[in-house]
Amino acid sequence: MVSAGDFKNGITLEMDNGIFQIVEFQHVKPGKGAAFVRTKLRNIVSGGVVEKTFRPTEKFPQARIDRNEMQYLYSDGDLFHFMNTENYEQIALNSEQIGDALKFVKENEMVKICSHNGNVFAVEPPLFVELEITDTEPGFKGDTATGATKPAVVETGATVYVPLFVEMNDKIKIDTRTGEYLSRV
Repeated sequence: MVSAGDFKNGITLEMDNGIFQIVEFQHVKPGKGAAFVRTKLRNIVSGGVVEKTFRPTEKFPQARIDRNEMQYLYSDGDLFHFMNTENYEQIALNSEQIGDALKFVKENEMVKICSHNGNVFAVEPPLFVELEITDTEPGFKGDTATGATKPAVVETGATVYVPLFVEMNDKIKIDTRTGEYLSRV
């Protein structure tokens, strides 16, 4: 059990028939009246963010989140197949469970499968990936003073905005959290 007075960013709680992760918290001690804790909570299943206030003595059970590293094997229509590399157990997840998580992930790359009580709710891709550009327009010389960008399609089919000097078949590094170009490899 975690009391509201002990809240920290990143803690996951079970409350209101859901599982919530603390995104932000603030202990407030007004001049008059009792202290309280103001929080922003993210529902880890739906992704929605809610703001709630609690008395510091309120207690909630802490949710146990399992993060297993698995290898992304392939997609078969609406199903995406993953394998545990330790015991070779395979699972298949549908596109609703995956969302946009595999936008920058190639086959045979490692991802983290997040679950609560055996129910998978999210797939975490690696923070940075290196992908090859399969389609982009040629850049124009002399148009770099503004830090201009152009769209480029990478080998997974996702579109990334890259600087004008990046050409076809270049390998680039991408931050999967924001989908931004970082550098050429």
